[in-house]
Amino acid sequence: MAVVGGGAVGLAVAWRCAARGLRVTVHDPAPGSGASHVAAGMLSPVAEAYFGERELTGLLVASAARWPAFAAELTAASGVDLGYRTEGTLVVGLTGDDLAEAQRLWSYQRDLGLPISPLRPSELRDREPALATRVRGGAVAPGDHQVDPRRLVTALRTAAERAGATLVTGAVRALSDLDARVTVVAAGCGAAALTGLPVRPVKGQILRLRAPDGGPPGFRHVVRGYADGEPVYLVPREDGEVVVGATVEERADTDVTAGAVLRLLRAAVDLVPELAEYELVEATAGLRPGTPDNAPIIGPLPGRPGVLVATGHHRHGIVLTPLTADLVTELVVAEPTAPATADPLLAPCTPERFAGQRRPG
Repeated sequence: MAVVGGGAVGLAVAWRCAARGLRVTVHDPAPGSGASHVAAGMLSPVAEAYFGERELTGLLVASAARWPAFAAELTAASGVDLGYRTEGTLVVGLTGDDLAEAQRLWSYQRDLGLPISPLRPSELRDREPALATRVRGGAVAPGDHQVDPRRLVTALRTAAERAGATLVTGAVRALSDLDARVTVVAAGCGAAALTGLPVRPVKGQILRLRAPDGGPPGFRHVVRGYADGEPVYLVPREDGEVVVGATVEERADTDVTAGAVLRLLRAAVDLVPELAEYELVEATAGLRPGTPDNAPIIGPLPGRPGVLVATGHHRHGIVLTPLTADLVTELVVAEPTAPATADPLLAPCTPERFAGQRRPG
């Protein structure tokens, strides 16, 4: 079988399939250089639950539940520390208006039965003294965790190759160029040209800071918040790195702009003032693969026997990696006559929902 795309999703599919005894070749001109490279790695099924995305939230919850076992298995298979952390996420509002906006979303999330608990300002600072005294309030989502996506990609590549997968660093221009019984298209934004599916680039600019003196950051939880109307997240790593992100722009370029850096840094420092003294070590931009309904596209490509699609994960590629890999692997190894949507989790992801929007691919 062939896997087109060497990001987190493609490599996870390759690892799972190779571990099941399949001969797997991964095609990517620059493995790990796409959306995975600029992702923050938040595993946030609760904090990422938004209005009108109930089915997507169900996918996020299901995949996040697989992450502890997935991380342990992948670490054992690769010998790579993934930076997997379970302190939870704090969602905060700097001003009264910010807090009101956050509370509206918490109410929706709690109505779904998701675990998120409001906290008073004093309770927030008991958990994270580094938070600004101006913060008006917040909540904790204890089940929202994090992983380092760059370590994740390294681990997945190592595990896949140890399981027997082969990596070919070349571009695939057309699916007809591949000689494989089954092809999995996990090429992110590149899936549009290969499959004709409506996958569009959504630009995100992101920053990486470094704590002074080589020490760890002065806070432990992922902090997501609103600062004077500007949404921002802060992801602390044990090695001293803090990821600050990210913009959401309907653009296809990867230019880093001064305005975006300014907005992100201002919001970050407003929430955690000590970040003003951190070193700015990286500013970069990447392209998320978005879809019209924000849900991923997973399943057989209509009219193309032997072609499966695993793309369109938008902001959720890292948290959805275990679930996507498991679903695709089961489709690959299933009998040809098995129903393609046997797993109910596939129902909201099927490529058929975009049948009228496909271009020839």
